[in-house]
Amino acid sequence: MKSINQFIVNPLGEKRYSNTKNIGGIDFIVSTSEEDHKFSNRYATVVATPILYDGPISIGDTLLVHHNVFKFYNDMKGRRRSGKSFLRENDFLLDYDQFFAYKKNGSWFGHDKFCFVKPLPKEDSYIYKPFTFEPLVGEITIINEHLTDSGLKVGDKVSFKPDSEYEFLVDDERMYRLYDHAITLLL
Repeated sequence: MKSINQFIVNPLGEKRYSNTKNIGGIDFIVSTSEEDHKFSNRYATVVATPILYDGPISIGDTLLVHHNVFKFYNDMKGRRRSGKSFLRENDFLLDYDQFFAYKKNGSWFGHDKFCFVKPLPKEDSYIYKPFTFEPLVGEITIINEHLTDSGLKVGDKVSFKPDSEYEFLVDDERMYRLYDHAITLLL
């Protein structure tokens, strides 16, 4: 089965939520909220590519998806429903703009206009900084074609526009998802 314009994906680990943590061999539930976006599963495995798709993503690759793809919702009468991406059982239809990066052969690549930047620890200064990470500065960790064509590479220290970052945990590492046009300076 293939879709004309959408990827068919399964949530990684066959779970819609990543709300458990293994401590000492025992799985503990860390959140029971279906509304909390921080605990929705953001990883999908590609089951089928669109019929009209001719790109680098293939069956078996991992996609980093929007937090609403696998979530449950309650309708007006309080009944539990799946979102618009739900197809059947554990299969979901994923639009081209519902994922931000893909993992192929163990490496992450930015999709379309998205890239990921790792925040850097705050630098020593005479000025008091009441935060953990240096504001508006980071290191490129997942890059897209546009930034590569512009001369940037993974590991470059960059600055980005205020309020453009959206926090993700990618392979247990904190990163900010950014649009490539939000990067303002190569430092």
